[in-house]
Amino acid sequence: MASRRGNAKTGEQADKYSVLLPTYNERENLPLIVWLLVKYFGESGYNYEIIVIDDGSPDGTLQIAEQLQKIYGADKILLRPRAKKLGLGTAYIHGIKHASGNFIIIMDADLSHHVNTLPVKRKEGGYDLVSGTRYRGDGGVYGWDLRRKLISRGANFITQVLLRPGASDLTGSFRLYKTEVLEKLVEQCVSKGYVFQMEMIVRARQLGYTVGEVPISFVDRVYGESKLGGNEIVSFLKGLLTLFATT
Repeated sequence: MASRRGNAKTGEQADKYSVLLPTYNERENLPLIVWLLVKYFGESGYNYEIIVIDDGSPDGTLQIAEQLQKIYGADKILLRPRAKKLGLGTAYIHGIKHASGNFIIIMDADLSHHVNTLPVKRKEGGYDLVSGTRYRGDGGVYGWDLRRKLISRGANFITQVLLRPGASDLTGSFRLYKTEVLEKLVEQCVSKGYVFQMEMIVRARQLGYTVGEVPISFVDRVYGESKLGGNEIVSFLKGLLTLFATT
């Protein structure tokens, strides 16, 4: 897979984190999440880049991203837009091609996730993959109605029964990967939509990678609308059955 990474250095000083932010109609949220990321990385001393993958948002998200790039610099804010909405999984794959860090963080752009816990957990355990979990320890979900909670819990329960992945939260989208590990997982992946997140964990276990979990507080979006609809639920169930039959 193509990459902008140079020769690897040793030690924590050489670590670089590439944050992938897929966006679709996130013009209100994007400036806030970028500011929080810049603040966190600046205070922690980590080297970083933020890669915005916008899928042709009609609300002007890309134009907001261009303004943010002027504010924070083209070396920190990379814009890798696509012409139309092509799916979450392919957005991550597109972003990986442009990442120069030796670690990749994937997260939502809607302020549901806070980045500060993942690098810490990675250093503690040396994991190949660290996943935020809403369903272990003091993790939780805030702001969802009963329908959303039932869908999420139900999806995780069915997945646990069918796939036995050894992780508590497969449908979440807040993770940190070693870049070379994510690239190998993507080569094995067949899913394109929301099932992509679930398949990454399943494939990681199959290939013998170490998976750590850190409890997170997931907070529902303040601005914009959820992308989860009937089509996404049907696609998830189809993808789950495909994984059950092939893994």
